[in-house]
Amino acid sequence: MDRKYVGAPAGPLGGRRRTLGALALLLAGLGVVVACSSSGGSSSSSPGPSSFSPNPSAFSSGASALGSLASSAKASVSSAAASLSAAASSFAASVSAQAGENRAGAQSALATVTGSGNVTSGITITGLPKATTGGLNAALVTIVNNTSGTANYAIRVNFSDASGTVVDSTVVNRQNVAAGATATVTAFSTQSPDQALVPTVAQAQSY
Repeated sequence: MDRKYVGAPAGPLGGRRRTLGALALLLAGLGVVVACSSSGGSSSSSPGPSSFSPNPSAFSSGASALGSLASSAKASVSSAAASLSAAASSFAASVSAQAGENRAGAQSALATVTGSGNVTSGITITGLPKATTGGLNAALVTIVNNTSGTANYAIRVNFSDASGTVVDSTVVNRQNVAAGATATVTAFSTQSPDQALVPTVAQAQSY
């Protein structure tokens, strides 16, 4: 005897229908959620672009402040330069007064000297810090009289730049230095105060 089964078809067509129905229900649910989200979000306002209007007076104030600072800086520099110039003049005047004794005689003594002079020892030279010279290049010349009698000294000091070029030259002198005694004299240059010049003894003559 043949047996027959009665029921809904379980083939491919039935499965597709069930799947399409499920998708339709899912899409319907999503539509409701999206609609609710849109209506709820519409109540809040999104921030829009804000405009910025600069205040011209702020720039004017800044420019004025910068101008005042520049003027103040210039005044400070001018004041410092004037103070330095006064200090240099004072130093030069003081040294010139001390070394002025028989300066003409010292220059005359060196005028006929060839080479480095007749003093071969006992002369040393040391640069002085500009803080003590008003910004001028200066040096302290130390003389030790190694002879057996009193002597006068005429000394030529050269001031050279970093390349070795002689920028300035000056003559200093010391009178009546006793035998075995030590004396000092200051040499300075008013040339190129903005450079560090090197002082050297070019000539030394006793007379």
